[in-house]
Amino acid sequence: MAGAYHAETFTADERAVLARHVSDVDSPVFVLTNLPQVTSAALFARYSRSAKSLRRLLLDEFLNSGDAGVAPPLAAETGKARASDLFGRVLAEYGDDSVAQLAGVHVACEQVSQPLAKAIEWGRLAGYLEQSTRYIAYTDRRDGHYRYHRDPELMASSHGDDYTAALDGLFDTYISLQGPLRTHLDATLPAEADQAARRRAVRALTLDLLRGILPAGTVSNVGVFGSPQAFEQLVLRLRAHRLPEARAYAELLNTQLQGVIPEFLTRLDRPDRGGEWVHYLRETARELEGDAAALAPEREWAPDGVTLVDWNRDGENRILAAALFPHSQASEERLLAAVRPLSEARRAALFAAVVGERRNRRHRPGRGFEHCEYTFEVVSDYGAFRDLQRHRMLTIQWQELTPALGYAIPREVDAAGLATRWRDAVGAAEAAHQRIAAHFPQQAQYLVTLGHRVRYLIKLNAREAMHLIELRTSPQGHPSYRRVCQEMHRLIDEVAGHHLVAGAMRFLGSDDVHLPRYEAEARVAASSD
Repeated sequence: MAGAYHAETFTADERAVLARHVSDVDSPVFVLTNLPQVTSAALFARYSRSAKSLRRLLLDEFLNSGDAGVAPPLAAETGKARASDLFGRVLAEYGDDSVAQLAGVHVACEQVSQPLAKAIEWGRLAGYLEQSTRYIAYTDRRDGHYRYHRDPELMASSHGDDYTAALDGLFDTYISLQGPLRTHLDATLPAEADQAARRRAVRALTLDLLRGILPAGTVSNVGVFGSPQAFEQLVLRLRAHRLPEARAYAELLNTQLQGVIPEFLTRLDRPDRGGEWVHYLRETARELEGDAAALAPEREWAPDGVTLVDWNRDGENRILAAALFPHSQASEERLLAAVRPLSEARRAALFAAVVGERRNRRHRPGRGFEHCEYTFEVVSDYGAFRDLQRHRMLTIQWQELTPALGYAIPREVDAAGLATRWRDAVGAAEAAHQRIAAHFPQQAQYLVTLGHRVRYLIKLNAREAMHLIELRTSPQGHPSYRRVCQEMHRLIDEVAGHHLVAGAMRFLGSDDVHLPRYEAEARVAASSD
């Protein structure tokens, strides 16, 4: 290649071999193709210890059979022996975790309960997609049973029938309320121009409102894409988890991953590595549980709500100083000293420059916004928590799911005259929870509904707050988490006094939307015409 970049020289035979495995033999930018993931990752791992180019490394160390005239191995095995040897030494012996970040695996995790789904989605270094309760009606039976987790130990005990009756009652009620609630919504909500879109939106709203009666034992499917490092951490966390379902699922995951990326997971089953790690996680949690019981043994009740418990008092100044920092030659302290005495008008103008002209919610200001942090304590229904927990650029910690904080029935369900049937089904599940919890404290949480409240902490910076609040207050969002995020915005503005941060969130959805999914459904219909 002529110009700014050196063009490496290869023989005609080498170019022919390389053409099978790189997208371009000459460009300084190229994509690896037709190679096992372990080979690609090992190639990158060699970057830090070799002066050779990646293409030369591939030829000399991974494709060289050692015998002249012998064709390179097939793509499925190309360089795999060399790569396996490298990982055996680097990862297991030296603990260089960076090499375990150089591959990716798609894993389907099916038939997982809601508590297990949250345990799986704890890790930040992966991408997740979870089966929705908004678009799928959980009305079918599989092998004669509704879709909820049936813990083997619990089902084999004297409490098995009690558990089954309570969860069947919740599902029976969920199904029986769908028709009457949909009829009520159809009759009471305003007419819309697109009748087909309105019908789909009414159906989605019906499922939105009724998801609160589904139990936490409801099983769904979770798709995970992550690096081997992320999956190693996932298996370790699940092995240390208190929930028996999670520990059993860890072994299912390990079995499948060992069949695909064994070279990356050599530490998992070693007692002195993975075993010690699991012991550390388990014992730390056990000690903290005892300390928490000793220091604050009471079960403190709380209603739905959001509390701003901590924030950077000078957060807006810190945003300004951090935004100016890469464009300056001054220290952060000097920049803070420069912005603190600015007039209100000058600060507002400078902040506007930091934010820029945002034309949609995906236009987010730079990392200067990450220098201001907020901590919220939230009490909401478990369903809203499930959706907010999937945001990975924040810190979220939650308490064990129990019926202690109570639940709320959506006002639309009450207005349709269906609240009594809801209360009866949930009351039976709560009674079963009380009987079962003494013997199966972890499995008992399957009886708690998505409408029951849970308490959790959210810590995030202003940049992530902008993303979370604008996304989760959009009109098509679920009413429960829309309320949480609208309140977070109000607290940033009125309690923290960060009017500039709050004002930068131009795409906040603050309206009370009567039919959340209608506009989205209408857009889909229009785009397909």
